[in-house]
Amino acid sequence: MPKQTKFGIVLLISFIILLAGIILVYAVPSGPIVTFISNETKQPSAARMINTTGGSITTVVLNATTQNQRWKAYVGNVTGTLTLDDANDNTIFDWTLTNVIGEVYATRFSGNINWSGTNCSNSTHISLEERGLNHTNGDDNITKTFNQQSHKGFFVGTREILANTCFSVRTYVNSTSQSARFEEVVLYDGTNESNGNIIYATPLEQDTYGFDNSTYDFQMIVPENGLATWTSSIAYYFYVELT
Repeated sequence: MPKQTKFGIVLLISFIILLAGIILVYAVPSGPIVTFISNETKQPSAARMINTTGGSITTVVLNATTQNQRWKAYVGNVTGTLTLDDANDNTIFDWTLTNVIGEVYATRFSGNINWSGTNCSNSTHISLEERGLNHTNGDDNITKTFNQQSHKGFFVGTREILANTCFSVRTYVNSTSQSARFEEVVLYDGTNESNGNIIYATPLEQDTYGFDNSTYDFQMIVPENGLATWTSSIAYYFYVELT
């Protein structure tokens, strides 16, 4: 056999061995850089006067609107880059995105998320989360809030979430309930009923009119501790997946 052919075989074998040692890395959600724009809340309404004459009996219906301290919301826009980096964040090439497609995720858990095992939450997962957050009011707990199964399909990394399989909600547009945009679902990353973490996910909407008729890429609501004596706040960890 000619030497060139033998040399070519050696190179081919070496290349195959090299490829066998490559670790395949699949895209997963990553932590974003956060820029705070504003934080605001509804102020209590002023008292309403009732003035009736002595000796009378007045029957009234008092309809009150009170800010719900057991929930909080996050809205905003997403910018991003697709990149080819090594383990030390050295970049060989990147692409700035003008049209963001993907999802925003929020979770109370600060550790490593099992993205490859993430799937829809079931009622047991949600009940355990309600117990952990003292969400005992059946009118506004997580079960009551995420009471639909109406959403588009999407991917969490390589994990496919099929349409209409997760408990979901759609936040408002122009202060009005709607059924077309800003959907949000409840996910779970555990391998059994109690060893995982609840993750809230919302697909990105490019410059879409939102709750206050301003344009946003995402809107989502997450639960706060429901104890009446609770005076602190629960931290949520955010991830973004761009595709």
